[in-house]
Amino acid sequence: MSKKLFILLIILMSLSLIGIISVQAYYIKNSVDNKKEQFNFNVKKALSYTTAAIENKELDKYYTMFQQLAEQKKQADTVAIKNLFIVQQNQNTNETIVYKSGIFEENHTLSSAFFDIGLDRDSINIQRILSNSETKIYSNSNGTDSDLNMNPVLSISNSGRLTEAEKINFEKAFRTFASRMPIHKRVLNKEINRLLKKQLNEDNINIDFQYAIYDNDLATKVHSEAFELQNASTFSVPIFENELNDNNYRLLVNFPEHNKFIWSSIISMMILSIVFTGIIILAYASALLQLFRQRKISEIKTDFINNMTHEFKTPIATINLALDAIRNPKIIDDKEKVLRYLSMIKDENKRMHAQVENVLRISKLEKNELNISKENVDLHDLIEDAITHVELIIEDKKGYLKTNLIADKTSVLANDTHFTNVIVNILDNAIKYSPEAPEIEVSTENVGENILLKIKDHGSGMSKIAQKRVFEKFYREHTGNIHNVKGHGLGLAYVKRMIDDHHGHISVESEKDKGSTFTIRLPLIS
Repeated sequence: MSKKLFILLIILMSLSLIGIISVQAYYIKNSVDNKKEQFNFNVKKALSYTTAAIENKELDKYYTMFQQLAEQKKQADTVAIKNLFIVQQNQNTNETIVYKSGIFEENHTLSSAFFDIGLDRDSINIQRILSNSETKIYSNSNGTDSDLNMNPVLSISNSGRLTEAEKINFEKAFRTFASRMPIHKRVLNKEINRLLKKQLNEDNINIDFQYAIYDNDLATKVHSEAFELQNASTFSVPIFENELNDNNYRLLVNFPEHNKFIWSSIISMMILSIVFTGIIILAYASALLQLFRQRKISEIKTDFINNMTHEFKTPIATINLALDAIRNPKIIDDKEKVLRYLSMIKDENKRMHAQVENVLRISKLEKNELNISKENVDLHDLIEDAITHVELIIEDKKGYLKTNLIADKTSVLANDTHFTNVIVNILDNAIKYSPEAPEIEVSTENVGENILLKIKDHGSGMSKIAQKRVFEKFYREHTGNIHNVKGHGLGLAYVKRMIDDHHGHISVESEKDKGSTFTIRLPLIS
C-alpha cells in the first residue's frame, strides 16, 4: 500500500467516525431539546388550566349569588327599557311585517359586604336583563298599508332572561371590583396544588413542584413551603386579570428535578448510543492500530529481506570463489590452501545454516510446533557449554569473558539444547555489538526461589526506544548503516519466546556507548 493511499484511507476513516459521532451527538441534543419543549408546553398548559379553573370557580360562585338575588325579585334601583321596531313591506305577498324587540334592564347596587370580601364602603352594580321579541304579519288587502291596528295574520312572541348577557356584564364589573380583594381570600393553596397535580399527571409529569403567587415580583401569602424564585427555570402565567390591567398577580411554578425528569426519558437511548459509539471508536482504533502495525511489519520484513539477501550474497560469493580456487590446478595440489578454502566453505555454510535455523525456530514457536521437552538440568553446566561455542571468536577478537557463578542453587527445569542456544544468542550479540575487543561478564546469583543469570558487555549499548523493542521479531536499531552489524532481529525474539516457554523472564538495561546487561530470571526446582 502506497503512503498516499494509506494516508487517504486514514483520513476517510477518521472523517467517517467523526461524522457518526456528530450525528449521534446531534440526535441526542435534538431529543433533549424536544423533551424540554414538550415539558415546557405541558407545564404552561397546566398553569393556564389552573388559572382558568380558579378564575371561573370564583366567578361562578358570586354569579350564583347574583342569580339568587335576581330570583327574589328585589326592587331595582334603576330600570331601563330599550325597544327596537322594524317595519318591512313585502310587495310579492302584499303583506307588512313588523319586528319588535325590547330589552328590560334592572340595575341593582350591592354593597361589598354582600360578597363578604371586607370592603364595606364599596359597592358593585349588577344587572337583571330580560328580553322580549315579537313578530307580526299584516295583510294589506284589508285596508291601507299604513293601517296596522287591524288583527295580524300571524303573531310570534318570545320573552325570557338573557343570562349570558347578565353573566358578561357581571364578569366585567366583578373582575375590576375583585382585584382589590386580598389574594389569599380569593384562592387556597390546596386548590392550586390539586389542580396543578391533576393536569400535570394527565401529561405524565409526576415529579415534585413548588408554586407561589407573586404580586409585582413580591411574594404573597399564597405559596408552597419550599418555593424559591429562580428566574431562569421558573414558569409563570398571569392570574385574576381585569380590563383595567391594574392587577399584576402571577402564578409561578418551578420543578427542582426537572432536568433529571427530562434526561430520565432518554437516558436508556443515550446509554445505548454511547455504548455503540464507543464500540465503533474501539473498533476504529483497533483497525487503525493494526494498519500501523501491518505497515510497520511490512517495512521491517522488507528490511529483513534486504539484509538476508545481502548476508547470503557474501557467503555464496565466498563459497563460489573458494570452489573456483580449489579447481585451479595450481591450488589443488597445495594441501594447506585447499584445507583453508574448505574451512572457509564450511564456516560460510554454517553461517547461512544458523540464519535459516533462527527463522525456522521462530516460525515453529509461533505455530506451537516446536517440541520442547524439559528436564532437571544444572544452569551452570549450560552456561559453560554455551561459553565453549563462542570463546574461540572472543579470543580471535582479542577480547575476554569473565565468569562469576556464585549461585548455590542451580537446578532448573529446562531443555538443555534450546536453553544453551538462548545463552549463545545473547553472548553472540555481546560480541557483535562490541566495536573494540569484546569484554563480557557472566554471573549468577540466587534471589528467593529464583536464579538470576546476568550477561554484561561493554559494547555500543542501545537507546531507550530500542530497549523496549529489542525482543520484537525483525526489530533492529538503525545506526545509519543498516549492515554495519550483521543480523535480522530474530535472535533475541527467539530468546524471549524460549524464556517465556520456560516460565522465566528476561530484561535488559543499557546505555548508549556504555554497554548492555541482559538479566534472565528462572524458577528453581528442588
